Amino acid sequence: MKILICSAITALALPVMAGTAYAQGCSSVYVGATDYDQSRPLTLDAAIARAANASPEVLTAALEAKASSADADQASRWLNPSLSVETENFAGSGSLEGFNAYETTLVVAQTLQLGDKRRLSERAARAEAALASAECSVRSLEAQKLAGELYLELRAAYDMAEVAQASADLASEFSGVVQRRVDAGASAPPELLRARAEAAALQAVADGARGQVEAKGLALASVWGSPEIDFVLSGTAEIVTDPAGGSAQPDSGVHPSLAAAKAGATARSAATDRARAGAWPDITVSAGVRRFEDTGDSAFLAGVSVPLPVFDHNQDATRAAGLRTQSAELSAQTVEARLRAEQASLAAQVRAAKSRLQRLEGEALPLAEEAYTAAAEGYRVGKFDLTATLDARRSLIETRAAVIDARLALQTYTLRLRALIGAAPFEGEIQ
Repeated sequence: MKILICSAITALALPVMAGTAYAQGCSSVYVGATDYDQSRPLTLDAAIARAANASPEVLTAALEAKASSADADQASRWLNPSLSVETENFAGSGSLEGFNAYETTLVVAQTLQLGDKRRLSERAARAEAALASAECSVRSLEAQKLAGELYLELRAAYDMAEVAQASADLASEFSGVVQRRVDAGASAPPELLRARAEAAALQAVADGARGQVEAKGLALASVWGSPEIDFVLSGTAEIVTDPAGGSAQPDSGVHPSLAAAKAGATARSAATDRARAGAWPDITVSAGVRRFEDTGDSAFLAGVSVPLPVFDHNQDATRAAGLRTQSAELSAQTVEARLRAEQASLAAQVRAAKSRLQRLEGEALPLAEEAYTAAAEGYRVGKFDLTATLDARRSLIETRAAVIDARLALQTYTLRLRALIGAAPFEGEIQ
């Protein structure tokens, strides 16, 4: 589907919202076909929300989280009793010949798990389910962040295509000025050839820039599993503002990566408790009735079976589980430290990118535009040569491209910082 963009985008945006909260797992993710209104313009919010709801990676993780929850339900079940029927003392010799003296025994047996194994098994399974849900949240945040960055890149690609086409049009217009000077004998014919070559090269750049817009659109659509561009873009100006002015303030929420690391440590700790309970042997109790065919009498019987923990106390499994718990706790501490470092780094990058953009937009771009205007007018009246004019135009084009690049950098760093601290639009329950 053709990308519809109504106007050039000067800034991308999203209002800062107070408070932070991450989506709690993926329990509410609907795994199935979802229809989207493709006629409504796609915004940054909508792209991020669509990635959270329709990304194949998120849906896969959501299914695994639901499966882990089912495993936890299964772990809470009691062991099934067993029923056995035995017949003995038949088809022998002497008094046991035939079926005159056979005995039939009916026994019901139930294994009882000691050491609170059933509760600990369920607890360990619930911890694994919580880990799967936390990992789903990590996948969801990654998909949302990827969609947001690709959306910003798509906008920047469109801006770049606009600048490239405007530059090509400017070069074509300037070729007309050179043509008139050549016709008047004020300039040499090679200057016209050079001006036309520059115009053709800039038009080729514009053609390539339009291809980049389509490529970025396809990349964005692929985040939610679409093989084609199934959206249109809004033409309204949006602004992505950095939270707290680019400062790295502590967040009251928990980053999904840290939540997953802590859930992993909890799961490993629960597995250690379950392994420790494995040292207790399980008891099987049985009860039944026996019938003596030769006398027609019957009697009850009962029994208890206990394995002797002579060789195996499950000590090695307990030790292994304990080591994995230590590893998971260390991993959680490492994740937390790295997230804090990343937050401080992104805040610094936001401040630097903002300063760069302000310098380019406030000083460099106006001066470059003024310089080219003066050079083009000077060439038209014969005061400047062609080389000086082309250099001024090239500088203007490079400055305009630098502004777009700086704006994209600021928006990307801001988006990443918002994703890190849970600011809008990376907040709330997944719908």
